[in-house]
Amino acid sequence: MIITLLGGAGFMGAGIVRDLLSDRAIIDITTIRLCDAAREKMEALANELGDARITLVDLDVTNSAALNAAIAGADICINCVPTLLGFQMTIFEAALALKVPYMDLGGLGTYTVKQLAEHERFKAAGVPAVIGCGADPGMSNVICRAVADELDEIDKINLYWAAELVGDENPVLVPPYSVSTVLAEYAHASTQFYGGKHVECAPMSGSEFLNLPEPWGRCEFMHSPHSEQLTVPLADGIREKGIQEFSWKLHLPHREHEAWVGLVKAGFGDFDEPVEIGGIKVKPLDVLNKVIERNIRKNADKIPAQDSHEIHFAIGRGRKDGVERTVRVEVTVSPDPIYAPYVDACTSMNASIAAQLILAMPRKPGVHAPESYFDIASYFPELEKRKFRISRTVT
Repeated sequence: MIITLLGGAGFMGAGIVRDLLSDRAIIDITTIRLCDAAREKMEALANELGDARITLVDLDVTNSAALNAAIAGADICINCVPTLLGFQMTIFEAALALKVPYMDLGGLGTYTVKQLAEHERFKAAGVPAVIGCGADPGMSNVICRAVADELDEIDKINLYWAAELVGDENPVLVPPYSVSTVLAEYAHASTQFYGGKHVECAPMSGSEFLNLPEPWGRCEFMHSPHSEQLTVPLADGIREKGIQEFSWKLHLPHREHEAWVGLVKAGFGDFDEPVEIGGIKVKPLDVLNKVIERNIRKNADKIPAQDSHEIHFAIGRGRKDGVERTVRVEVTVSPDPIYAPYVDACTSMNASIAAQLILAMPRKPGVHAPESYFDIASYFPELEKRKFRISRTVT
């Protein structure tokens, strides 16, 4: 099978490649087209992995001919180009035109509604597109499906993600993922599902404290823009069960949370609105990215070893056989040697799982969110294979 990976030299793309080439693969891969504008990063990754199945493709996504050449003939196109760069729909449409199955990592729900509106076009062309296939969104959607399957009637499902770092405090701010994504999560309004309809909620609203096991402890969660709340309450097998509430809330490590709040207070939430410096217009995001990258390089020796712990969980309330029931499904990710080469193992491994299941299972043409495409029986064993721990509680 031929896999086209756009943005393949980035943190998430590199992680996906690692997982695809591991002994966890369930499909026969003949070629991975590693496509990126950063030649040096592509070469470094290819040299490190040393796998002859990797083919490097210099790609400028603004060049439609080059983009089409990178996608054409592939068995799937995995889009890891950062969503907020604005090329999501261009790549999405290119895959449809070339009749190549498509998947992406989502991106705060920025294009979710537009993509879902193209369901009939993809269905007519016989092309599957699965959007938002990482950890959150992605695995989180599948967790919600597992909760919904335990209920005949659903009052609400509340979805949470928390990360915590264990070790000496880091004097250097190291983003957990794309800087633009983090800033958007903190600075932009979000769409949640309350009272049986979608409503807009202010940035960093919906404060809620939950007591979690160590190392998370007492965590404050907040609303954040994501795609799960745009799709899960409307999904078949969930919508008709009467769901009236669905929310997504985030908790980043305590000290890092303070840093991102401070950056938003300083005005970096408007990261795409140019400022003029010495007669030259620059985007705050470009400046911040460069400063953060430089700071990480200059102070690499000061960055302590820290263990990252994640917990992803959904709590559903409703009824089963007429009896009140609360269902909690959670996935925890604790440090393990297999995650060492990854920047964000959970996101990239889940994207690899999604791509492989799309290729291994019969096609479902159309545009789908993960909770509507994947089944629990196929998905959860792949999580366990990667040492993610799954727990179900029904009370």
